[in-house]
Amino acid sequence: MKMWLASALVATLVATPAIAQGDASAGGDLFDGYCSDCHSVSPRGTNKKGPTLYNVVGRRAAAVPGFAYSPMLKASNLQWTPQKLDLYLTNPKALVPQGIMKFKGLPKPQDRANVIAYLMHPD
Repeated sequence: MKMWLASALVATLVATPAIAQGDASAGGDLFDGYCSDCHSVSPRGTNKKGPTLYNVVGRRAAAVPGFAYSPMLKASNLQWTPQKLDLYLTNPKALVPQGIMKFKGLPKPQDRANVIAYLMHPD
């Protein structure tokens, strides 16, 4: 294996351990406290001030029909992988400058990992 490929693989594995170890139950509590005023995780696809986050993991950004996304998010070409969600939840404006979401971010890596685990399994 080429050295750069091995380094990239190690960097990827080291950069995402918290995501793999998220606690969905704790993430649900965090979601309720920080996110549920604006977002739902309803299988019915209910939008609020923000789009539904049901099945968000793996989905392309700005893909919920009928929701008015910011031009920057529409143009971002992001796919909501756990890693991209982690970056976004750290500081939404850093990943999508001029986005319209008012949320400032979750500074604790474990809190982000927990929310991502919840979004992967909101039931």
